[in-house]
Amino acid sequence: MMRTPRQAPGEVLGLIDIGTSKIVCLIVALEPRGPSILAGMHMPFRVLGIGHQRSRGLKAGVITDLDQAEVAVRAAVDQAESMAGVTLQDVFVSVACGRLRSETFAANADVDGGIVADRQIARVLDGARAYAERDGRMLVHLNRVGYRLDGAPGGRDPRGLAASQITLDMHTVTADDAPVRNLMLLIDRCYLGVAGLIVSPFASALAATSVEERRLGVTVIDIGGGVTSIALFADGRFVHADTLPIGGNHATYDIARGLQTPLAEAERIKALYGTLSVAPSDGREAFSYPLAGEEPGAVAQITKAQLGEILRPRMASLVALVNERLEQCGLRSWVGDRVVLTGGASQLIGAGEFVANQLGRPVRVSGPDGAAALPGSIAVPAFSTVVGMVASAAAGEGLVAARQERNVLTGGYFGRVGAWLREGF
Repeated sequence: MMRTPRQAPGEVLGLIDIGTSKIVCLIVALEPRGPSILAGMHMPFRVLGIGHQRSRGLKAGVITDLDQAEVAVRAAVDQAESMAGVTLQDVFVSVACGRLRSETFAANADVDGGIVADRQIARVLDGARAYAERDGRMLVHLNRVGYRLDGAPGGRDPRGLAASQITLDMHTVTADDAPVRNLMLLIDRCYLGVAGLIVSPFASALAATSVEERRLGVTVIDIGGGVTSIALFADGRFVHADTLPIGGNHATYDIARGLQTPLAEAERIKALYGTLSVAPSDGREAFSYPLAGEEPGAVAQITKAQLGEILRPRMASLVALVNERLEQCGLRSWVGDRVVLTGGASQLIGAGEFVANQLGRPVRVSGPDGAAALPGSIAVPAFSTVVGMVASAAAGEGLVAARQERNVLTGGYFGRVGAWLREGF
């Protein structure tokens, strides 16, 4: 994969996941030795501080109110900094907005002199970046799928080998320019710099899957509050990403409408009693809830079975949309049948079995819960993205905008992309 230079042991990293339902700031210190927390991450880390707040000013992952979003981000950062006892200068930021579009293509260059050198690789990468950023799109992730010398597949590093032409098979993820710039502007308003952008589906997959799963081929579905993301891996390479502007919050709205109860109460009902499985006892298990717009103290009753009848159609619709996107990408035969489900909505009772029945494929529910050194508050699927960001940031895998100046809206943001790609091949 393309990568920035690895972060040094002992370095402190700040990471922010700006989601539709919550904003999380995580501060970690990379350790020189010790057991690795994440599968496939060779540099272990220690959590110094965590801050999370309910999201404000966002809809389906897109910033709709900068002022409200700023308040929530500042609160999450302050909470994490107070716990860690450090002050952040810049942070790595997750990206799920801007209608992410994944593309795989080949870029090639003639090898003058007959020996592959950095200048030929730089020429190919510059062309790949220019191709990816056409039509007003912003490059947010780039990794190498493979390379060929004179048409023959190669190994990990082509430099120093003889050839007349080099071809790089590249995978890029791009986003609409404006939503990502608004995300960066939000970080700037919090007096922080952007150390790098990390695509949310990629980060979630790193936390929820093992190296072996990614090598054999796996599809990772992260159902968040307002966005569902998809990541596909084959032969250990990240080969496709996609997002849908629908998530667990839509199920909450269905509960609120169906039961005529406030949204906050609907979220509580979903978390405590929500189930996608069908059990005989559900028809006998009833619970009370307050009614919206009624006299104080007005309550109603419903069974878990009736609640399931509200949840299942929404989740079936969501999974059908995911399945449609998977069919459209045309990579199923390459990636295989293995599916991993993560994100907050994956914690609904029976979610794995329900999605497996809908897709007709084996499904495993996972998250960063295998990491014994993680605090219990984030060792759950709902925090897969921010935990997976640590692995990506530490190794520099696929990152764009690895370093940038204080002003996030200057040309320096783009000028550094080619530099770190050339250096980190």
